[in-house]
Amino acid sequence: MASISLVAGCGLVSSGESEEEKAIVVGTTSAPSTLDPAAAWDGSWELFRNVYQTLVSFPSGSAAPEPDAAETCRFTDRENKTYRCELRDGMKFSDGDAMDAASVKHSIDRIRTIAVKGGPEPLLGSLDRVETRGDKEVIFHLKKSDATFPFVLATPAMSIVDPDDYPADKLRDARTITGSGPYLIQSYKVTAKGQPVEAVLAENPHYEGPAERQNSAVTIKYFQDSAAMVGALKAKKIDVTFRGLAPTDIVDLDAQQAANGLQLVEGAGMEIRYLVFTQKDKWTRNPAVRKAVAQLIDRAAISHEVYEGTVEPLYSMVPKGVTGHNAGFFNSFGKPNATKAKALLTAAGIFEPVPLTLWYTTDRYGSGTKPEFDEIKRQLEKPGLFKVTLKSRPWVTYEAGYRKGEYPVFGRGWFPDFPDPDNFIAPFVGPKNALGTPYPSPEITDKLLPESRRESDRAAVDDAFERAQDILVDDARLLPLWQGKQYIAASEEIAGGEQALDPSTIMMMWALERKTSW
Repeated sequence: MASISLVAGCGLVSSGESEEEKAIVVGTTSAPSTLDPAAAWDGSWELFRNVYQTLVSFPSGSAAPEPDAAETCRFTDRENKTYRCELRDGMKFSDGDAMDAASVKHSIDRIRTIAVKGGPEPLLGSLDRVETRGDKEVIFHLKKSDATFPFVLATPAMSIVDPDDYPADKLRDARTITGSGPYLIQSYKVTAKGQPVEAVLAENPHYEGPAERQNSAVTIKYFQDSAAMVGALKAKKIDVTFRGLAPTDIVDLDAQQAANGLQLVEGAGMEIRYLVFTQKDKWTRNPAVRKAVAQLIDRAAISHEVYEGTVEPLYSMVPKGVTGHNAGFFNSFGKPNATKAKALLTAAGIFEPVPLTLWYTTDRYGSGTKPEFDEIKRQLEKPGLFKVTLKSRPWVTYEAGYRKGEYPVFGRGWFPDFPDPDNFIAPFVGPKNALGTPYPSPEITDKLLPESRRESDRAAVDDAFERAQDILVDDARLLPLWQGKQYIAASEEIAGGEQALDPSTIMMMWALERKTSW
């Protein structure tokens, strides 16, 4: 197959190849943790979107799922409890095996059967069972009304896999992928310790779907840090960078892009950062303490002093650009005010500095995390109202710690599963949630979320989510800090960067192309 030969030898091209045939080399710090969709609820989705296929997906510029592997998908009842999809004709996996309704059922069922801890199984909480009719029809029967179910099906976690290669009751242990996406994996390299180094992608000759490939091959290079990645871009060892650019590197690239023959594409992002307050600590279970913190936090200073304007202040758990966003924390607390914070504490009978221990992870959210928490400590201690101790751990032990309730206050980030307000509220509330920190909120979990999920028109759920955000502000157990932007840095000979990001901030590699003329 011609497209495979183009990327033989780790994506290098022979001297006889034309410019447009060169594999586009993309650098990222978002390395996969697994190649099996049943185990992935993380940055592995970046790769999955390009090599696997889902029944529906988010085409560029769309915030609503549209058919992908399916020809049509829709709810067939008024209650949004029965969702029917019909596959495209002649669907095949990259190895030539038929991809049919049974493959879809197998792929979804194994996620729930294997139920990997920390995996995507919780996304299927509303699903009762999957039914197939013939080779092309798949019907999802839900336990309860859930208009967000199509959004769940659009996540790369719901990638369709070949039943012959992916066991029904255990994860697949292999360095290959059998998918039906726009690309196939020609090679996948890791270090001796299993750290991904490179994924070489070639055209999938059996692909049937909406993606219009603008290139014939992509090589993804995985970097440990932004500096090394940007160095490779400037040295023309890679063509594009995405995910993981440090603020200082973004500012530098912006200032010197013309001189270096580079371009920096900025887009709106949905990544958020926030603080979580637990109920186990005697101080953080006190609403006055939490609200005093909310009254002191200077988001603008964090944005400008720590992140050099590459993020923007966020005053709601639902970010800008998503239905139902408001500025609830700003409306309630206004600008940082030490006098108001002190009044909150003294009204609660607190007259001495409050001891707080803030935790953050050292290796998940980028180089700005430590300076960010240093700045938060400075802001809380400056008026003399708090005495802050900072502690940190690498992610592997950090996550285990907050799930055990060990941290009074801890920092978290959220990359949305899908661009709907439900996904910025539902995961964090209820007795069992994504934070491992029980947060009972009956009005949200028993009334507002169920009501909103009965509404297919997601633009019509503003009122429910604005009310939910008002509740979150009043409780102040989750404190939004900032909302990220998206940046793609690329050689000036690369086009398509603006079209390469879907609404859930995953790069669609097929939109990138090498310019053939100037």
